[in-house]
Amino acid sequence: MADVLTAAALFILAVTAVALLRVLRSRVLAERMMALQLLGTGGAAVLLLLGGASGAPAVNDVALLLTLFAAFSCVAFALGTTEPAAEPDPAKKQP
Repeated sequence: MADVLTAAALFILAVTAVALLRVLRSRVLAERMMALQLLGTGGAAVLLLLGGASGAPAVNDVALLLTLFAAFSCVAFALGTTEPAAEPDPAKKQP
């Protein structure tokens, strides 16, 4: 069973690496943020599979922390990229 979990972890790691290469080539900042989210999700999946294969319960905690950091960074990115509301021009008269 451990061999199957390790093979699944390696497959997810390879797919995540290929997807990251594709996304990181983009110059759009939001797509790079999605690459970070993909790294957090794929890395957590790999860690959980390897933790299940080896029987080490501490790996599950690291996977949870990686997922939380990826989610928090996504929220921080969303809050940091909001544009402030435009203030009305006092020179223009509004009806």
